[in-house]
Amino acid sequence: MSYQIELRHLHYFGVLAEELHFRKAAERLFISQPGLTRQIKQMEERYGVELFERNKCSVALTAAGRYLKEEVDSLFVTLRRVDRHIRTFQDGGVMELKVGFIGSAVQSVLAQLLVTLKHDYPLFEVDLQELSNNTQLDKLLREELDFGFVRLDEVPKGLSSLPVLTEHFLLAVPRDFPIQQENFVSLKDFSTEPFILFSKNYSHSYYDLVMSIFSDAGFVPKVALRTVNALSIFNLVEQGLGVAIVPASLKRGYTTLVNFIDLGSLKQRTTLSLLWSQDSMSKAKTLFLQIMKEELEKEDLLKV
Repeated sequence: MSYQIELRHLHYFGVLAEELHFRKAAERLFISQPGLTRQIKQMEERYGVELFERNKCSVALTAAGRYLKEEVDSLFVTLRRVDRHIRTFQDGGVMELKVGFIGSAVQSVLAQLLVTLKHDYPLFEVDLQELSNNTQLDKLLREELDFGFVRLDEVPKGLSSLPVLTEHFLLAVPRDFPIQQENFVSLKDFSTEPFILFSKNYSHSYYDLVMSIFSDAGFVPKVALRTVNALSIFNLVEQGLGVAIVPASLKRGYTTLVNFIDLGSLKQRTTLSLLWSQDSMSKAKTLFLQIMKEELEKEDLLKV
């Protein structure tokens, strides 16, 4: 007998593939164990393969079962996304959000997030504003922004936080600089060089973190210039006006004539976080946050 595979079959299979125990899976599904066994048997007869290896002591996925589990997991992620998306039409369609960000966010998770929104959630309209950390915090607390991508150590009272990306640092140097990755020994070798740094206005906690790198290296840097713009930093380094310490994600997304020395051996790490006010959670904000979490799970972006 040939059975038509329906969504309920795939749902039952997915739960059993997670539990690998017929009784526990049946309890989760609120059906009888013989009923679950029958549904799985129908699937195996329809596909002509065994999906599970069974004996008195254990249940395990076959090669076909492992393949089907991956496909079923992906299918239900898509179905949940469609369900959330289609429900937005109940609110009249377009959902607007104001999102603040610092420049390094564009080179990491924000760019991919915008691609996903454009492709899968065309009803989102995102007003992007490149702002310093402090300005974003002020606007978030005044509810003039819905979300902000920032770098900071402590989350102000009234705001919630989701860590998005934790990364190490790089040293940006001119291409003709005598010290490059292959002959780099210690940051202390740069103690007499002028440094171009992100301004303290970019982020007080980020600035203090970078200064702790110099402290560990045993010197106070000669700060030649400060700016809040990453491209400006790279252009100034390219012109030979100094060297710079930057987050690793900034290596991507810029076309510049500078080289990078990896400082991953240092203990310091910087975290990009998504902030929002929990007191004013609209449907659009809730959905945006769910999408952000899905992107992190999909891309494994939490570390660089």
